[in-house]
Parts: sequence; C-alpha cells; structure tokens
Amino acid sequence: MQEQRKVVDVESKSAKPQRFVFVLLDNFTMLSFASALESLRIANRMAGRELYSWRLVGEGGDTVTCSAGTQFKLDADLDELNRDDTVLICGGIDVQSATTKRLLGWIRRESRKGLMIGGLCTAAFSLAKAGLLDGRKATIHWENADSFAEEFEDVILTKSVFVIDGNRMTTAGGTSSIDLMLKIIANSHGEDLANAVADQLIYSSIRTDQDTQRLSVPTRIGVRHPKLSQVIQMMETNIEEPISPSILARDVGMSTRQLERLFRRYLNRSPKRYYMELRLQKARNLLMQTDMSVINVALACGFASPSHFSKCYRAHYDTTPYRERGSHAARLSI
Repeated sequence: MQEQRKVVDVESKSAKPQRFVFVLLDNFTMLSFASALESLRIANRMAGRELYSWRLVGEGGDTVTCSAGTQFKLDADLDELNRDDTVLICGGIDVQSATTKRLLGWIRRESRKGLMIGGLCTAAFSLAKAGLLDGRKATIHWENADSFAEEFEDVILTKSVFVIDGNRMTTAGGTSSIDLMLKIIANSHGEDLANAVADQLIYSSIRTDQDTQRLSVPTRIGVRHPKLSQVIQMMETNIEEPISPSILARDVGMSTRQLERLFRRYLNRSPKRYYMELRLQKARNLLMQTDMSVINVALACGFASPSHFSKCYRAHYDTTPYRERGSHAARLSI
C-alpha cells in the first residue's frame, strides 16, 4: 500500500504520546490485533508525529502464537503499567483456556489504577471473568454470544460492533477494531485525522457503536420477505422457550399452512426444521465454549430431556453431544 505522505493538522490534548499496551493471549486473532495496531501507526504517519506508542506483552514475556500459527515476539511480561496507559487485551480461539488465573489477577490489579481497559474479539470474556464488566454494556463476537450470556448474567450484552462504557471497551472482532480505534483517534485528535486514517485503510464505511455486528436477517438468508424475516427474528430470540409454528404464524398475520409454504419456498425446509437447526447451533456453541453440563445445555436450548436432545443432535451432526465436547477438547490440546 502506497500511503499518502500527508500531514493532517490534529487537535491534541497532550504532547506526550498515548501508550497502548496490547496483551496478546494464546491463539489470539491476528486480524483484530493488526486492525487496531495499524490504525495507530497510520495515525502517527498522517499527523507527522508520534501521537501513539505501543508495546506487546503477555504471560512469560517471550513469544505468543496467534490462531493462524504465527509467532510474535513480546516486549515484556505482565508487568506493572503506568496510570495513563490504555490496555487492549487481544483474544481469539478458546479464550477460556487463555484466560489464566495469573492473567485475571493482573487485570484486576491494573484495573484498580483506573486504566482504560478493552477486550478485542473474544477478550470481553477475560474482562468479564475478572469482574470488570459487571453492570456494564459490552459486546463479543457473535459466535461467542450465547456462551457469554449464559455465564455472565450481570453484563449487559449487546450486538454492537464495539462498545465503550466508561473506562471499559469491547469489540466484536474482525475489523471492528478499526471502528473502535477511529473513535478513539477522533475523540483525542479530531475527526479529520480519523477520516484520514480510514482513507488510508480503504475503509469507506465507518461504523459506530449503534451498528450491529451481524448481517440483517434478509441479507443473511438471501431472502427479502418481511414476514419471513420477522418470524426468523422471533425464533432467534426465543431459543430457550421455543414458540409453536401456529403462534408464530398468528403473530405475523398468517395461517400455519401459509407459514409452511413460505419456509418451503424460500428455505426448502419447514419452520419446525429451521427452528430446530437454530437451537442445535446454539447448543453446539455452548458445548464447545462453556463448561455447562449437557443437561443444562439441553434446557438452555429448549429441549425437555437430555435423551431427546441427544437424539436430535446426533441426527443433525452425526455425533452425540458428549462426543462433540470430547473431540473439541482433544483438538484444542493438539
């Protein structure tokens, strides 16, 4: 990328560079980390001076491996930080295992200094586990939302791309780190600089904390039918206590037979089958991302008994819930 050698006049609240401390967890997602870091680097370049500095830290202070298998050299261990540092914890695959007791103790200790602390991608889990998100709004990658909501009832989980609640920040993963960093840059040094950074990143649609991370139902299923979208939305928000097709049909002003035909026409399956697939997908997420018992997973996904849950799960995934959890744990240990 040939970056434009342009200096942007910036509004600066401090002549001292703001330091970001990136905490790289084992199996962190490189895209989320790189999106944040590159935004800071480009901001310095566009401003023509060092507005931001950064360092990479992690347990042991030696190296850490991202989810793509690439190793990164760390600058330091989990040492004591300055009171004006901004901390960004970078999560990724199996964040539960990467969130160690030592990490949690360090997060809690540093948070008592009043630092701005954020979690990128799945690292909202680490912040919540440390108790930093109780009573606050937060977000996490949509794939981890079900397990997060089950474990952290005191956190107000949203579907936003990113959330800033006081001195806590969370992102949904992927390129949402860019949106968060652009917000931080704009707040500290003005919209012109943030827009210049976005231009350098070829980032033409800057999102706010009001934007949601997942595609709308019509876009996701490739069908723009308002009543079908409405029914699917109702299904997605009522997993633990499924709604019968007759009630779903009534609530959108259709007969049960009309609803059946609608699903067959656009999705090639019955409403009952589609609903079952949604529930089983959530169940699979909970099995792989939490320590919930199989019985509790079944109940959380609207199954009255473990035997019925196991039967439906085997029919859809060609394995039992117990074997699924065992094989997932074995893959992570390789």
